Amino acid sequence: PTRSMAEVYDIKQKVDEWLSLDKNEKTRSEIEDLFKTGNESELRARLCARMTFGTAGLRARMGAGYDRMNDLTILQTTQGLACYLEQQFGKEVCQTRGVVVGYDARHNSYRFSKLVATVFINRGFKVYLFTRVTPTPFTPYAVRLYNCVAGVMVTASHNPKQDNGYKVYWSNGAQIIRPHDKGISSCIESNLIPLPSSWDTDTLNNHPKISDPYQEVQEGYYSSIMKHCYRRKENLKSSFRCVYTAMHGVGYPYAKLAFKAFGLPDLIPVSEQIEPDPEFPTVKYPNPEEGESALNLAISTANRNNCCVIIANDPDADRLALAEKVPSNNGEDTGHWRVFNGNETGALLAWWALENFKKKNPSFDGSKVHMICSTVSSKLLRSMAAIEGIQFEETLTGFKWMGNRSHTLLQSGHEVLFAFEEAIGFMYGTTVLDKDGVSAGVVAGEMAAWLYENNRSFSSLLEDIYTMYGRFVSNNSYFICDSKQTISDIFESLRKDRKYPETCGSARVVAVCDLTVGYDSTRPPDYKPVLPFDPSCQLITFKLDNSCEFTLRTSGTEPKIKYYTEMSTQPGENISEESLRQTLNETVHFVIAEFLKPDFYGLLPRSP
Repeated sequence: PTRSMAEVYDIKQKVDEWLSLDKNEKTRSEIEDLFKTGNESELRARLCARMTFGTAGLRARMGAGYDRMNDLTILQTTQGLACYLEQQFGKEVCQTRGVVVGYDARHNSYRFSKLVATVFINRGFKVYLFTRVTPTPFTPYAVRLYNCVAGVMVTASHNPKQDNGYKVYWSNGAQIIRPHDKGISSCIESNLIPLPSSWDTDTLNNHPKISDPYQEVQEGYYSSIMKHCYRRKENLKSSFRCVYTAMHGVGYPYAKLAFKAFGLPDLIPVSEQIEPDPEFPTVKYPNPEEGESALNLAISTANRNNCCVIIANDPDADRLALAEKVPSNNGEDTGHWRVFNGNETGALLAWWALENFKKKNPSFDGSKVHMICSTVSSKLLRSMAAIEGIQFEETLTGFKWMGNRSHTLLQSGHEVLFAFEEAIGFMYGTTVLDKDGVSAGVVAGEMAAWLYENNRSFSSLLEDIYTMYGRFVSNNSYFICDSKQTISDIFESLRKDRKYPETCGSARVVAVCDLTVGYDSTRPPDYKPVLPFDPSCQLITFKLDNSCEFTLRTSGTEPKIKYYTEMSTQPGENISEESLRQTLNETVHFVIAEFLKPDFYGLLPRSP
């Protein structure tokens, strides 16, 4: 089709604008080459839309253009963030309290962190800039240690190698929540022209307002997590070793230090994955949440070393995966590996936290002791809290909500033992108000040593937990969908005129909570949900009369439609896991076929 001169001019104008702002030769060349070859659709995609700054900060592919992570968009984002912080705290406070800047081992992370620091330094902020790769939890820990106004972590966590990200922590050490995301976004739009000095990272050399917090943070962090070491004397005598993989990320030296602090035997590293490598050469996705497919090398290492427990961190070491070798019943083979899902690992860690808390505090006030999980995570914690006489809280999805809620509770003199989300994120205690794979990993290591010394296992303990609090089984997965319109169509079809589906297979829908529009069928007369609703993300929960509860939601950082399903029994109810799981799997079949309709909408299933 013929295009108007105005459209051609529009693209040329955007190209000229980019070239006038970008000083990085590589990304300038990318835009110039696209223009020379007449690739206007690609130019339009890259230059006519900007990455959305949300509560998760930024996460996108690296490359030239306003919709990607690159030097220019990093500078623009940081200028906006600095401006917003000055509005919120005042210039003088920002200059004295300062900010923390950390980075992971991905391509460009180190360079991006220096650009972030340069912008802040040029505005007079004090900057605590790590000079080596660190786990993401070190940044929020440092924010609270130094009483900073904010922290920036350059990481894309477990995303593919082409991506990078920009994660922002507020002065309380938790990830930002609204309205800060909107405020920062608005300030970014008002600060799009970088100062010439912002490109000169040499400014950082020997600058009086910049310092490396690594040593103090490392010492403070390991000292703080020692409060969760319950058996150091016994650990020093233990010979139980775990296999560890860093998934080509930053975790190994930090996990090693944690195990040393707890007095546990050295980890057995997966040699092929232990050094940081931004190419992630041995895995399709650098995400231990993918299960056995991501842990093949760890399993081989464990089998070779006759080990029966694997501890895995994702590349920025804020997530933890746990796997265990389960012996065969017949004695004819060597057994099989069980990779625990996030809900199962959450149940194990929650039990350990509560059990040890009760030992230390036999006469505690249960009204001031809390456990927290996100709305899409297992409700086993709710049952545990009710039976044990402590408080259970549910938040919206994401650690930003759990971290901020924990901060509020701490300010009121309450205690938060544990928080988790099913996407293998665990906050054990409140050393860090975010998920932390290093502390959760070493706690799991101590737990493993205790279990195996007593001829038990994670699997047997999980069975005991189910006996005490009810059996909970879940089946969570996702479909990939690159079209925002398709995603919108799917969810709008489910809530059309507030007429939600009434059945799912042969089961009846008995309750609906739609946190996109703010509707809860169980709360007449105004039908307002307890949790805050958010029109910017899709999230609907359905409860069925067969005890199944399932949630459909979009991901904030990836092109996915996720589904979360769970069924449970009452404590003491004699229903086998096989029977419960069979009913759940049958229900999931209908959730997919009747609610998501992948064939009709062209959704791609999760890779096996």
